Amino acid sequence: MKILIIGEDSNLQECKQKFGDEHQYTLSDAHREADKLLEDYELVIDFMIDEAPEQIEIYFNYQGTVLLNTTKITLTELTFHNRHKIKSKIFGFNGLPTLVNRELLEVSCIDSSDEMLLKQLCDGLKTKFTRVDDRVGLVTPRVICMIINEAYYTVQEGTASREDVDMAMKLGTNYPYGPFEWTKRIGLRHVYEVLEAVYEDTKDERYKICPLLKKEYLRSV
Repeated sequence: MKILIIGEDSNLQECKQKFGDEHQYTLSDAHREADKLLEDYELVIDFMIDEAPEQIEIYFNYQGTVLLNTTKITLTELTFHNRHKIKSKIFGFNGLPTLVNRELLEVSCIDSSDEMLLKQLCDGLKTKFTRVDDRVGLVTPRVICMIINEAYYTVQEGTASREDVDMAMKLGTNYPYGPFEWTKRIGLRHVYEVLEAVYEDTKDERYKICPLLKKEYLRSV
């Protein structure tokens, strides 16, 4: 399969690890550049659309299939004004760094009638998948970022050190990484922006960003 990756080199490498070397991959780091290449590819995996939702317009005339990173914005929001113009078959996916190369590809779609096409796509990619609701944060990013947020509150209150929190979570829950290890792998900016988007969507206090996390984020940008 010919696959166009819109994102960074780390996204390309993770896709190769996940889907294997039998596919032909091309990397584009900008939507403007990718727009000229689309017709040569059967599948586009767009890691950057949540940062630039207005770029959904490049898919208006594309006839192939698109996986859109919808961890911070839903498919419904992305296509609300232009759904009738989009000729592509589009699906959402969990595109946070290091969360693609897992046993199950976490995906969403707007219409249940598209699930057969989704199965065919994942069969072609030789990956198992789980379909989740079209909600901001999907499932795994929402859960992991909430745990990270709680861990920041624990450190802020002086209850435990970061190292102690990581060790306790790994021993107590059998998670592969502790909350602060997850933060390093995913990136503090992504964690902050997922929490911000989910809190805006739900107003659930569990996603209200810890002041310590916010301070570290602001100092990092």
